[in-house]
Amino acid sequence: MSDHDKDFDFEPHPGLPKALPEGETLLWQGSPDPAALAHEAFKAHWVLGYLLILAVWRASAAFPDGFARSVAVFLPYLVLALAAYALIRLLARATARAAIYSITTHRVILRIGAALRVTWTVPFSKVAAASLSTRPTGIGTIAIELASGQRISYLALWPHLRPGFAGKAQPAFRCIPDAARAARILSDAAQTRVNEPVVSFRVSSPIAAE
Repeated sequence: MSDHDKDFDFEPHPGLPKALPEGETLLWQGSPDPAALAHEAFKAHWVLGYLLILAVWRASAAFPDGFARSVAVFLPYLVLALAAYALIRLLARATARAAIYSITTHRVILRIGAALRVTWTVPFSKVAAASLSTRPTGIGTIAIELASGQRISYLALWPHLRPGFAGKAQPAFRCIPDAARAARILSDAAQTRVNEPVVSFRVSSPIAAE
């Protein structure tokens, strides 16, 4: 049993708010890679680098007062940098652990939220396009562009969205392993759903006998 199962025993299936209706099938599920999420979404390396540069700068400024003084100034900043980096990594891990992305035959589902669980459902009929960006490791992000007139709050969705699109937030499967495989599954499912014929029946008036 996974950690997701333990945390959300009340779900009929991890990542799904309720049982899928008849005729709908779960095709894929995944979660963000914690290390990649810390790097790409939370900018952990940038924060660490900035604080280390600040530490070196303050230490060099204190160097004329002696080596011991320089070290004494440097160490607190070093501790601060490492503590901030560790905190960001823990936050990214909690965020990744709480998130489950799902693809079904009818829609995509994002179950997110480390403190407050929220489930976003996007039917394929509301999807205008999807894009994939990958790293050499195979980890990547699948962004979903919503159809005209469809909007989702940027703040409510962060960090599970495409970076750089604050004007119109695009939900995203962020930093998922083997992203290319998930993208193929999403593409095939959406194409099948869109091309699925719709048959409607109209009740006509009974034919009177002559």
